[in-house]
Amino acid sequence: MSGCGSGCDDGSGGPMSTGKELVMFVMQAHGGGVAGTDIPNGPLDTKCQGCGEEFQMKTFVDKCPKCGGIHAISPPQAHDSANIQFAGEDFKG
Repeated sequence: MSGCGSGCDDGSGGPMSTGKELVMFVMQAHGGGVAGTDIPNGPLDTKCQGCGEEFQMKTFVDKCPKCGGIHAISPPQAHDSANIQFAGEDFKG
């Protein structure tokens, strides 16, 4: 049991997961309510980890405007774009 307080006690990852696991965790956190929430300190400048396109990540789950690659960041890590995780090129969210 991870005890993260966001329903991750079932082994489905947590806010410090990586890659696809983190993306899925954020998409499901609090009944899906976190995913579309604006990042509190404003958008994060990032580069798509799939195609390399630069874009601004505005919500905790966002997608590349060029290739549609799904990226996520957990609220506890949203202070640094280095914490953005990519679901993978085959992920369809």
